[in-house]
Amino acid sequence: MISYQKCGIVGCGSVGAASAYTLATGGLFSELVLIDINKEKAHGEAMDISHGISFARPCRVYAGDYADLAGCGLIIIAAGVGQKPGESRLNLLRRNAAVMKTVIGSITAVNQECILLVVSNPVDLLTYMTLRISGFPSSRVIGSGTVLDTARLKYLLGQRLNVDSRNVHAFIIGEHGDSELAVWSSANISGVDLSDYCGLTGSCGTDCLTDIYETVKRSAYSIINAKGATYYGIAMSVQRIAECIVRDEHSVLPVSSLISGHYGLKDICLSLPCVLGRSGVETVLDIPLSEEEHQKLTGSARTLSELVQQLEL
Repeated sequence: MISYQKCGIVGCGSVGAASAYTLATGGLFSELVLIDINKEKAHGEAMDISHGISFARPCRVYAGDYADLAGCGLIIIAAGVGQKPGESRLNLLRRNAAVMKTVIGSITAVNQECILLVVSNPVDLLTYMTLRISGFPSSRVIGSGTVLDTARLKYLLGQRLNVDSRNVHAFIIGEHGDSELAVWSSANISGVDLSDYCGLTGSCGTDCLTDIYETVKRSAYSIINAKGATYYGIAMSVQRIAECIVRDEHSVLPVSSLISGHYGLKDICLSLPCVLGRSGVETVLDIPLSEEEHQKLTGSARTLSELVQQLEL
């Protein structure tokens, strides 16, 4: 029997540790087990977080092994080697594929009822790999996808338009990486079409939107060059995804999941807006796209499909 009050995190590097801290202090779980190939690292992270739990809601945080993942309703996979300065996410594929095979096999040996949330990069390809190796239903294998990219887009638009980013409704879809695309055609500010809003306020033109999109694409590289790794933003994204699942919210987020027929695409994992709840991905939404956006999405899928052929599943 699984419990959605129990969560496992595999991989206690920068992303895994930041995610553990965010989840432990967020009050969503009552039990959080941390696993890492470096057991001392996992133990240290668990101890450090536990010492501050008295300032938050009760949550048992401890280091364990794969057997302790039994009963977890959600297991977050953050294991893998980090992205080097200047390295694209796609170049991480070969280095992280071997790690993922071992991790998935160890998880499924003790838990076949959970939802798997893949955070390791390149996330779309490793989500696809996790799906095929685990044998889980596609609804229960999710990648963090472009949730963070979309948050970056909303933040930058909010800054430029001088409006609360929570009132900005826009998506980055496709690959979490260099071929991702912004869906400008359906973007809006609390129901007001983005182009109309920009016209009314005179605050943002086509060149401005292009600059914002390019900044979103470069964000990870800029942060890595500045501080070595990105982890706070993705940790908050993990928290938001976990909330949708544990609280059965039926909220819409652009997570990476198996695409079967949407926009003429199939047998690939990439990000499209999805309804998320206790069962995982409930519905993949075909939001309206312009012809140009459709072409870019097809190109993004083609980039991923070519790399999928190199995966040894």
